[in-house]
Amino acid sequence: RLISRVGSGLGLAQSGPMRTLFNSTINTINGNVVLVNFKGSINNVSFSFDIINETLGNPQCVFWNFSLFNGLGGWDDEGCELVSNANETVTCNCNHLTSFSILMSAFIPKEIQAILAYITYIGVGISLGCLVICLIIEAIIWRKVCNNNTLRLYHVSIVNIAVCLLIADIWFIIAAAISSPNVENPPACRAATFFIHFFYLALFFWMLASALFVLYYSVHVFDGVVSEHAMAIGFSLGYGAPLIIAIITIAVTAPNNQYVQRTGVCWLNWDESKALLAFVIPALLIVVVNLFILVVVMCKIFSSRGTGNATSAHQNHVLLSIARNLVVLTPLFGTTWCLGIGTMISPRNEGIHIAFAVFNSLQGFFILVFATLLDKTVCMCLYQLLTKHLEGALRNHICY
Repeated sequence: RLISRVGSGLGLAQSGPMRTLFNSTINTINGNVVLVNFKGSINNVSFSFDIINETLGNPQCVFWNFSLFNGLGGWDDEGCELVSNANETVTCNCNHLTSFSILMSAFIPKEIQAILAYITYIGVGISLGCLVICLIIEAIIWRKVCNNNTLRLYHVSIVNIAVCLLIADIWFIIAAAISSPNVENPPACRAATFFIHFFYLALFFWMLASALFVLYYSVHVFDGVVSEHAMAIGFSLGYGAPLIIAIITIAVTAPNNQYVQRTGVCWLNWDESKALLAFVIPALLIVVVNLFILVVVMCKIFSSRGTGNATSAHQNHVLLSIARNLVVLTPLFGTTWCLGIGTMISPRNEGIHIAFAVFNSLQGFFILVFATLLDKTVCMCLYQLLTKHLEGALRNHICY
């Protein structure tokens, strides 16, 4: 069902307080209320209305959101915009676009909804491409980096971070496709929310695993086969911890129908159960812990320079290179989700919404640049492989 109307405000025609998101009492219906019944889903609707009272101004386009006020419903202007207002006729268009901004704030200023959606989908497209390139590069250089314990564990972390973000972005696109302002918490929406929650958390826990690997090898430097215990701990932390958090969250909130937002968005609830804290708190704690670990590692590396043998010096060089990468990535992810909290604190601030959408949608690009392309070890491996390939091709050409 879809009910759409236009007027200077929201609600039923001059019959008392209007049931809207902000319960405005100064608005009235100034056009026909249209009820449309349909089977399936509609993503874009346009209506034209004849104005009843010409003395009223500031026309506004809204729809009846059945999920507001615990299922009672109310007028809502999210995703609806005024197309034209001329010749006593008003034309409205409702297109419920979904952007990353809805991950943190249920309210998105109407003026920038389309902009945020375009930023999100373009950014996600770029990120998905960058993550695929990152994984291809990791596959190409894998044999080279496996010769060093520290590098191997670090690149295991980078591969898993890229995979988690790739899957999370894919699930976000699926969630955006199945989100509907007229259907409250469908089962598919809960499933999408669970996987988005799990894989975004896994990304942060693998960031924590990377920092812990660096801390471990800055204290215990040794050569040989990578410790199976260290690898097992990494996977347990990277996937086990977020899985436990995600399962507990859905188990506690789903029975009371408070797991998913009630605004037609497939993401963790905030208004009733505060389930969103099950993502925000672990993510920001990991950012703080990572920064502390990296400061300790950097201080230890610099203090031990010139006091060890060649092997230790090489190991310190590797650790320093990895730590620099993490020093860049950790604040970037932290800044992204701090901006997300900003959208909750100041939901009407358009600049914060746009900045959050840009940073969030380009996380895959940041991983490719700072964890892969600007890594000297990766660049050296790629250069050696490319040189070897070119020399072989040139040799074959000369022999021919």
